[in-house]
Amino acid sequence: MSTPPIHDIEFLDLLRLEPHGPDTFVAIPARYPWGPRLFGGQVVAQALRAASETVVADRTAHSLHSYFIRPGSPEEPIRYEVERLRNGRSFSTRQVVARQSAGAILNLSVSFQVAEDEADAPLATIPQELPRPDDPVLEDQSWGRLIDRRATDLPGGRLGSWIRLTADVGDDPVDHLCALAFMSDAAPSRAARSPHPEFEDDSPDRSLFQGASLDHSVWFHRPSDPGDWHWFDTRSHGLNGGRGLVTGDVLRADGLHVATIAQQVLLRRVRAER
Repeated sequence: MSTPPIHDIEFLDLLRLEPHGPDTFVAIPARYPWGPRLFGGQVVAQALRAASETVVADRTAHSLHSYFIRPGSPEEPIRYEVERLRNGRSFSTRQVVARQSAGAILNLSVSFQVAEDEADAPLATIPQELPRPDDPVLEDQSWGRLIDRRATDLPGGRLGSWIRLTADVGDDPVDHLCALAFMSDAAPSRAARSPHPEFEDDSPDRSLFQGASLDHSVWFHRPSDPGDWHWFDTRSHGLNGGRGLVTGDVLRADGLHVATIAQQVLLRRVRAER
């Protein structure tokens, strides 16, 4: 039986992992609109969920760092193998390897921390001139019935996106973190392309480039409902050797700074065959 497309799958079904031995879990794949490979955000979210299954409930993920090793196939389940690297008094560290029949597709490290009553001092803010997500001037870049996305531009070369998850995620704070990790991989690609001399800032220019995520990091600052609009304020740090680096702050529509992301993207100009 073929894998169903993402719009026919309930989001929480992606996060319901089946145990397959000690600290090993299996998750379902999904087919996405752009072709025969998995969405990296799905694999990161499932790996985070697998790591969370091995940590006591009083510890929350505060950061993750991942490498995409090879493209994942939507035609077979994904196996997540968790290694318990450390359990300290305040922090726990886990490593997760995601595998399919071709080998490892993702390596992820994630750190968890107990809640601490310390200073809370956010600095990032939403600019007053930023168009709101319901502004009709914004380009709708949504895909399927899962991700709602609106492109936003600001002076100074800042390219961002309003993004929200349109699926029911329930009340579990771990699922909320996994959903934010899923969303975060839908933000950096446009900013990664922006320094290229042939970037035209429209959807058709994607056909000019061959791209893929190389690595992806998320720092979780504060809890947030993924069903709310979030502004991903992404910034390019330039291109070199076919690689582009993007960083960004993630702020909820009311201004709450919930996360920071970083991603390195492979970007190659598609060249005509000779």
